[in-house]
Amino acid sequence: MNSTGSAMEFKHFLFLWFGAAVSIAEIFAGGILAPLGFASGISAILLGHLIGIVLLVLCGIIGSRERISAIESTRISFGSYGVYLFSILNVLQLVGWTAIMIMSAAKSANEVTKMLWQGDYLVGWQLAIGGLIMLWIALGREGGWKKANIAAVVMLFVLTLVLSGLVFNNISGLSQIPAVGGMPFSAGLELSVAMPLSWLPLIADYTRYAKSAKSSAWGSGLGYFIGSCWMYIIGLGVALTAGTADPASIMVAANLGLAALGIIILATVTTTFMDAYSAGVSFSSLCPGLNEKYIALFMAVIGTMLALIVNMEQYESFLLAIGSVFAPLFAIVLTDYFWLKNRRIRPELKANFLALAVWGLGVALYYKFLAWELAIGATIPVLVLVSLLYAIVGRVANPWMYCKLSAKHSSK
Repeated sequence: MNSTGSAMEFKHFLFLWFGAAVSIAEIFAGGILAPLGFASGISAILLGHLIGIVLLVLCGIIGSRERISAIESTRISFGSYGVYLFSILNVLQLVGWTAIMIMSAAKSANEVTKMLWQGDYLVGWQLAIGGLIMLWIALGREGGWKKANIAAVVMLFVLTLVLSGLVFNNISGLSQIPAVGGMPFSAGLELSVAMPLSWLPLIADYTRYAKSAKSSAWGSGLGYFIGSCWMYIIGLGVALTAGTADPASIMVAANLGLAALGIIILATVTTTFMDAYSAGVSFSSLCPGLNEKYIALFMAVIGTMLALIVNMEQYESFLLAIGSVFAPLFAIVLTDYFWLKNRRIRPELKANFLALAVWGLGVALYYKFLAWELAIGATIPVLVLVSLLYAIVGRVANPWMYCKLSAKHSSK
């Protein structure tokens, strides 16, 4: 691939993942970190995202090299049956994200329209935003879809600059707001890591089409790092100054009512269509032969219906649950691929129970480390311990298991 084509692909993935990061849900997540104060909150955001982005880039490289989806890559380590479990978990988290994104955006949009035109339009906004997501999915992955996505991200970039100016017009005042306690730094770190971790089962769904593994993976990682950190910091600033992470009231107060609607709707659509589309990809791995786009549309319908009854009171718990599942899972996949050099799907491996046991131990350790409130959080020690343990298992036990399974397969 020539340098011009590589640069274009880098830019495409940079825009795609920057747009994925610009969302109301990410702003709300940043607002949860307000008890840390401004300086500690920013430190947790940057460090947490750096950890998550390294994993995101590595998973993206696997997808572009092997031309397989993120969930398919788990088949390398867990076998053809083991991957079903993670496909189901991924579909559940993606449908959950779809519902949360629609609900949070509709809530903010409703606040704007209540101030502009009076009246409660929450249900209408939920249905309208869900419909726009379905339209975005229907545009497809080629031609017009790419142009529409780039145009939307450019508009979001301009509107986000305006929002940033409103929030940080007195940054020295933000730094003087004292931390109120109630949240250890480790918890803030984990809430920052969890957001990029939630994209680990999705990134290869897009990089598998790339011509350059380096351009696609680093474009994705850089775009998401910039966009997500930015959204978190906006949420942190809004929560510290206004007592809420919802930016709608600030934009309306600055006479940006229509612009507020624009950033809320565009940010939600460009992000949430990726959740619904990847839910379709994961579900089609459970039922081969189904059309990914049609399944994605169906998932968007389910997410829209759930948005009518979902509340965000458990948002923090939802983020931590994502970290507990996917941190040890992809620690095993990355260890297998980059350390143990196991880079092909073995048809004879139906289920790797040793890998599943290590993963289950990793989930338990994650919550144990959270309870201990370690200064480095839970993700880092889980990644290190799971990777080391699996490397030992992979070098000692797995070769024997593969040989045994291969012998059975050959005897048939």
